[in-house]
Amino acid sequence: MTVEDPHLLRPGDAPTPFTAAEIREGCPKGRTITTRHETPGEPDVVEVSRFVESDHQGAVIESRGERYHVGWADLQAHASFPAESTTIEDDTIEIPIGRLRCKRYRVASNGKVTTFWFAVDLPGMPVRYVSEKEGEVVSTATVIANEIVAGDG
Repeated sequence: MTVEDPHLLRPGDAPTPFTAAEIREGCPKGRTITTRHETPGEPDVVEVSRFVESDHQGAVIESRGERYHVGWADLQAHASFPAESTTIEDDTIEIPIGRLRCKRYRVASNGKVTTFWFAVDLPGMPVRYVSEKEGEVVSTATVIANEIVAGDG
């Protein structure tokens, strides 16, 4: 008898930090995530993403003035990377929302390295990522606020 690991989505991929079920539990209606995006030489951009509807299959997310539906498994798949180019380590980081225990995913591909920090206690999107090309940082995103607003949506 074999037991399938719900963190493994495709053969050859590394395990994802969260399952679809864990993301569903961690992203209820009203969860609002504010992220600061930084690109060298450009003004910072602040983006707010809000879960306005949620059910067993997925969620409606509002971001940049638009709403879209996404399945929980689709959100999980965003963090499914080829095992051969991915390293996963435990880490702790300090960002505006606090000191967080994380799983750090370092993904290398075509001269680009992207490092993602997924907070162990905040299922869903990474709380920080840094993209580098040829050793130079080309973009950074950091969660600067994370809250659940009751009755939102």
